[in-house]
Amino acid sequence: MRLFFFLVLLSVLGHVRAQTEADMYSIIDAVSAERIEADIRALAGFGTRNTFSDTVSDSRGIGAARRWIYQEFQKISADCGGCLEVFYQKDYVTKEGNRRVPKDAWVVNVVAVQRGSQFPNRYVMMSGDIDSRASNTMDYTTDAPGANDNASGMAGTIEAARVLSKYQFPTSIVYSGLSGEEQGLFGGAGLAKWAQDRDWDIVGVLNNDMIGNIEGVDGVIDNRTFRIFSEPTPPTETDQERRLRRFYGGEVDGISRQLARYIHQQVQTYMPEMNPMMIYRLDRFGRGGHHRPFNDLGFAGVRIMEAHENYNRQHQDIRVENGIEYGDVIEGVNFEYAKKLTAVNAISLAGLAWAPPAPKNVGLGGVVEPSTKLAWDKVSDPNVAGYKIYWRLTTEPQWQFSRFVGDVDAFTLEGIVIDNYVFGVATVGKNGHESVVTFPSRVVRN
Repeated sequence: MRLFFFLVLLSVLGHVRAQTEADMYSIIDAVSAERIEADIRALAGFGTRNTFSDTVSDSRGIGAARRWIYQEFQKISADCGGCLEVFYQKDYVTKEGNRRVPKDAWVVNVVAVQRGSQFPNRYVMMSGDIDSRASNTMDYTTDAPGANDNASGMAGTIEAARVLSKYQFPTSIVYSGLSGEEQGLFGGAGLAKWAQDRDWDIVGVLNNDMIGNIEGVDGVIDNRTFRIFSEPTPPTETDQERRLRRFYGGEVDGISRQLARYIHQQVQTYMPEMNPMMIYRLDRFGRGGHHRPFNDLGFAGVRIMEAHENYNRQHQDIRVENGIEYGDVIEGVNFEYAKKLTAVNAISLAGLAWAPPAPKNVGLGGVVEPSTKLAWDKVSDPNVAGYKIYWRLTTEPQWQFSRFVGDVDAFTLEGIVIDNYVFGVATVGKNGHESVVTFPSRVVRN
């Protein structure tokens, strides 16, 4: 009889896994390079999208661009029966005290929310930047098409909304176009504060900034590799949390790093032809992106972008000097590559939005013992199948080992010495999707 039930369980789990895989592959296949190309061309066609450019014209400047993005989200919503809540979020920035702000102006974001059926105040977010810039960031009249930086990320966000709006999720998904990135991350800072003021429970922010270039300034051409930037630990951690880390570890196991690992695992599972690079850094050396304002407030956030940048096509006036072409124009964008990175985002958003919430209050113990003890607070969700413990050697970047332990709130890993590994716990849904891994934050006493 026990063997019978075991075989039935295996059959059910196999069916669930097959459906999970089918959904993910359908999402990947639905992403269109042609639609992404059309959107990039439309955005680049506004001449300049500098945050301080024309807001009145219907054909040129940041105002026309953000109204076009708003209309695209509205079209997507109409196609899915009104499933998107589309709105503008804005903040006023002034010239005083801001060296990259040429004049006082509104920084306006365009936001579309696909409301979750079970956890409407729990969110996963994909963002792209609306604005572009010329060589001089204070120059808001010169042409700056910003085809790759960052029409590619914005087009990818719109395309992800088209694809994922065909599905229903327990968790809400946010598709956002952020402004003011080139002048000081104003749009991200504004939306992050807006979300914090409304008590949004943000699982993770996937910031896409330049996802269309495959030809590096160093001559390398690569259409499969991309980077995931993530900071090691939150800047909002307390002094006590920082002190405990000296004794218990976790120097590279903050919430943004766990989000990066989740994306990496999704890609290796469903898009093995791609080569995701985990970059252990907040962003490129000395530079910034729109995930940072969310990190600053304690939200998990990463930057997804191409692996090989071409600096001749970034922040440059369109020109030819000494036989070298400068400028961020359409010819520098590979639309098939942008499609791949859009699919990376789409399957990561879908996995997170379909998964149950991650466990909280995870504890770890087993000092001077031959086994490791873990305990956690169970998630209040009838769709939870159980929990999975992950562990890895302290020098390994990715989780190496795992064990599904059932619908329990504590478990002992016999024969696993606590000193040699780091550990975490994820929630597993009955639909086969898993939450991000939660790193322990307390000690379980012997």
